Amino acid sequence: MKHIKILGGGCPKCHKLAQHAEAAAKTLNIDYDIEKISDWKEYQKYGVMITPALVIDEKLKSSGRVLSVDQIKEILESH
Repeated sequence: MKHIKILGGGCPKCHKLAQHAEAAAKTLNIDYDIEKISDWKEYQKYGVMITPALVIDEKLKSSGRVLSVDQIKEILESH
């Protein structure tokens, strides 16, 4: 199972990143769960200064931008 975290305060970009992550995981038929985190203390654990951020299995994969579904699929396939 892939554990996907979306770090962000709930802005439109954060929601879009969560939608893209979910679409990518569903397209690849990956067993996953998505957790949305809005606590700045949690962001610091990953070194995130700009949201939204994407964390997969406790590894920071992106920060400060909304990845496309295809970009997230590539990350999930290589991880």
